[in-house]
Amino acid sequence: MADSVEVSSQPPAIEEQGGGEGGGGSEMDAGGGLTDAQTEVLERCLHALKHAKNDSQTLAALLLITRLCPANQLDKPTLRRIFEAVGLNLPARLLVTAVRGNDNSSLPPHELLSLGTALLAALSTDPDMASHPQLLTTIPLLLGILANGSVSQQSPDSKGQSTGGLNTESSPANLAKSAGEGKKSEESEQKCDSSSEANQDSSSPQSSNSSKLDEAMAADCYQILTAVCALPRGPDQLLSRGAVPALCQAVEQNQTFSHEKGLALLGCLLSGKTKDKVWSKHPAELLSLLVRLSKDFCQAKDQPKLDMCAQLVQFLPPAGASLESEELKGVVARVWGVLRPMLQAKLTPRQIGPILRLSACLLDLFGWELVGPPKFCCLLVNRACVEVRMGLEEPPGNELSPELQHTLTGCYRIMEAAIEQACCQGVSQTTAPPQTSTSSLSLQQSRQVLGVLEEAFSALMYHLQQVDPSRYGDPFIFATFRSLCSWLAEETSCLKEEVTGLLPFLIGYCRSHLQGESPEQGLSDWMAEMSVREEGGTWTGKEALRYLLPALCHLSAEEGPRKVLLTLDTPALLVDFLSRCWSSLKGKSGVGSSRDPSMETACSALLNFTVTEPERVRKDPCFRALEALLSEALPVLVHKPHLLVLAANYCTLGLMIGRLKSAPSGEASQRRFFSAALRFLRGALDSGSGPGPVKVSLSWAESWDEAAELWRLGLQALGGCVRAQPWIMALVREEGWLKHTLAMLGQCSALPDQHTQGALEEALCAVAEQCPACKLEIGDMMSNDKGALSCMRNLKKSVGVK
Repeated sequence: MADSVEVSSQPPAIEEQGGGEGGGGSEMDAGGGLTDAQTEVLERCLHALKHAKNDSQTLAALLLITRLCPANQLDKPTLRRIFEAVGLNLPARLLVTAVRGNDNSSLPPHELLSLGTALLAALSTDPDMASHPQLLTTIPLLLGILANGSVSQQSPDSKGQSTGGLNTESSPANLAKSAGEGKKSEESEQKCDSSSEANQDSSSPQSSNSSKLDEAMAADCYQILTAVCALPRGPDQLLSRGAVPALCQAVEQNQTFSHEKGLALLGCLLSGKTKDKVWSKHPAELLSLLVRLSKDFCQAKDQPKLDMCAQLVQFLPPAGASLESEELKGVVARVWGVLRPMLQAKLTPRQIGPILRLSACLLDLFGWELVGPPKFCCLLVNRACVEVRMGLEEPPGNELSPELQHTLTGCYRIMEAAIEQACCQGVSQTTAPPQTSTSSLSLQQSRQVLGVLEEAFSALMYHLQQVDPSRYGDPFIFATFRSLCSWLAEETSCLKEEVTGLLPFLIGYCRSHLQGESPEQGLSDWMAEMSVREEGGTWTGKEALRYLLPALCHLSAEEGPRKVLLTLDTPALLVDFLSRCWSSLKGKSGVGSSRDPSMETACSALLNFTVTEPERVRKDPCFRALEALLSEALPVLVHKPHLLVLAANYCTLGLMIGRLKSAPSGEASQRRFFSAALRFLRGALDSGSGPGPVKVSLSWAESWDEAAELWRLGLQALGGCVRAQPWIMALVREEGWLKHTLAMLGQCSALPDQHTQGALEEALCAVAEQCPACKLEIGDMMSNDKGALSCMRNLKKSVGVK
């Protein structure tokens, strides 16, 4: 066959085969079945298709099938037989011929397109056919047709030139070649399509007299693209072929079915994990579309406006996207302006759900800045909290519908935003905070917000108390757990009894995900769909404990909750978490080994146990495992300046444990740890090249605010280690810590603060007590009565200097 379709006569009533609104068998899966007479005709037509000598015979047989055997009565095996008889070669060439305007065809381009798209639509209902490389090569043509309308009004002398936003140097020529050859490799197919995408991206909007597609053809095109989108790699196939700019253009020009089907298809492409990628690649087109949709939303009436809430959620950019735009800010402000009276009206649960979900997404973008006056902010938080209480305080056994779960997830995000704002206000009381809606809450309004939040989180705890371990893999349970953790991270004084009673669930849940066999990929996919964003990327199982760690820091410092945590073997869970994180961290380098604050928070919780429960530390095997981990990690961390705060945590935690031991001689791992610890502690301060106050060293300066207290605690713990394990004194001298410290103190005139002086003095006193030679060395230095050393009165007493 030639590269174009030559038909000797006008086929009858081609339009009818489009399949009405569904177009070309959009109801193929209905499986109505054929009569005996239809089956006989079908068999004859299939025979004719297999033995057709030219395009005219093939078309005649196909037209007969479409006229006498409706598409919705053909099952998949029959479709497979038609595909094997015809292949995708013919429908692809029909499209190419229509677009190129071949004079050899007696059929007008519109009818060629109608027949080609109807055939592809029918065949695309089978996933195997939808994923066929030859069908995928037609995607740019279909997108061009949808974006720019029919080619029927093109000039007859445009032979060799493409329409629909494509040119002969890209897709049509390559598609024609592909159709003629019948087969094409995936690599060359993608090369062809990428060039077509470039042409589509640069195509300008058509003039106002651009022709509109008839509904059947438009429906067929959308049927094909929707079938491809449903494939495992379907969204990527569409995105790589310029689907987003083409569909945005179709909506902009109000092409046939662009709002009914085009927006739905765009919504699929913008859902889940592809949203970030799409927005980063096509920000201008998507922002323009969002502006249009927001204007439609503002002008809509009652029920249509409620329906559009869910639609707008799909087309908002992802939270955290680098899209600083006054235009986007204007969109969000306009939408808030419409939502305010809606939220103040009387709404049913079904009506308020989409509004709250949209509100949560808007908060993700710009926080409380554009929400509205303080009174409305209080109302928004109150309505979210009421929905949570109504939804979660159902009797045990009542399952929550997916729609309600979706709504509650949005409410959680509103509650979390309220908590964050309240904490920011607390931190910035002494400074001049930005004047946002919630920064000007009155005391009464603040108390009201805190009160409704407390009631809502009480409902969350009630719900989680009922959760059976068999439901630990439920994504909604994770969303509920995560929201509660955001509250516990900031507020553990309220509902103390309920929180303590919930600890068995919280620890068991974290342990299940960290050590068990939970369906983690399902959670990861669901969180992407619900727009619950994860800082660390893909789900690993550590995330549940990461969210609980700040609360564990608070709770491990209080006697009642700490006793419960010990009965739940929480230290062992934290050690396991640190071990897994370290295994992951040491396998990375450069940017990959970035700071992980959750590891530092886990150290803080373990430090609380170490300080308050010395007997548990001495006896619990998990602390021996922790010592081994610290001995391995600290010598590595001291050479990684960007991980200095983690190194400070590891150093201090190891020294605090070491002071509780009484080992007569140091094992190799212990010697390795203490050597690294002494080198690390020595590097914090620098006296410079001359007299004057000591300064924080350059390597510590950036992290000093976070690491200073850990460094001081580490020095105090070093003194305890020297007293508990005298063998360490040899390392103190070998590693040069004492020599360096005395030289620095003798040269500098003052230390940064009194706390630093006290920590150094305590460590030096312990050294003097345990080592006579060190005592003499310190005494000789102090007898000169110079530098910051002369101010240490307790040390003078220890070494006998007056």
